[in-house]
Order: sequence, then C-alpha cells, then structure tokens
Amino acid sequence: MAKKTLNIVESAYRAVIEQQDDTILWLLAAMQGAGAEHTVVLRGNAVNYAVNGQGAPGLAVGDWKQTQPPRMDRDLVDLMEKRKMTVFAIQEDLAAHDIDAGELLPAIKLISAKTLPKLMAEHAIVSHW
Repeated sequence: MAKKTLNIVESAYRAVIEQQDDTILWLLAAMQGAGAEHTVVLRGNAVNYAVNGQGAPGLAVGDWKQTQPPRMDRDLVDLMEKRKMTVFAIQEDLAAHDIDAGELLPAIKLISAKTLPKLMAEHAIVSHW
C-alpha cells in the first residue's frame, strides 16, 4: 500500500508558460495515476490556482504567441475528479490575496493554517514545493 503523502504547494506558476502545467501538479497526477496516495494543500501564491476560470490567455513575445496557455483551475479539477485527490486551500492565504471562497472551484476544501500541523501528522510523508 502506498504511503499517504501531503504536498504543500506554495511556489506558484513555476514554468507554467513553457510547460502549460505546474510541474508539481503534473507530477502528482502522474504518481496518483500509478497508485500513489497524494493530498494537496495550496498556500501562498498557489491559492490562486483554485480560482475558478483563472488563466493566462493572450501571452505573446514578439511574433510568438502562446497557443496553449496554462489552465491551473482545470488541472486541479483533473486532480480532484479524475485522480480522486483531495485539494485544500489555506483560508488565511486566500484572505491575503483578496480571494473570496465563492470564487473557488467547488471541490476545494478550506482549512486554517492552524490546522495544518494536524493534517501533516495524518500523512506519512510531507513535501513542500
């Protein structure tokens, strides 16, 4: 049986223009698909990923245009629906970024930063990205 792993994602938008995916979320989807058991906590700037409909359309550099812009909200939907992964967002970080809970994807679970240690204790491995 796979060990339960908690992944705290704080660094946001790392290589998303070049790869069209957050590298960590892509990696977690692949590992979950191979039988791993992952949970995600979005905190810091990464709470923006949970905003329904957000994206980065219209990017152009010189004559080059990004034809496949990143859709972090769709990547999270894939994790939650297809990969059956639980995704949490830290309430205090949402407030710091002026994000209302009504703007989030419906399946995002909200937790307080104070409860994060308890969640960490429930997992065999904790990774911070």
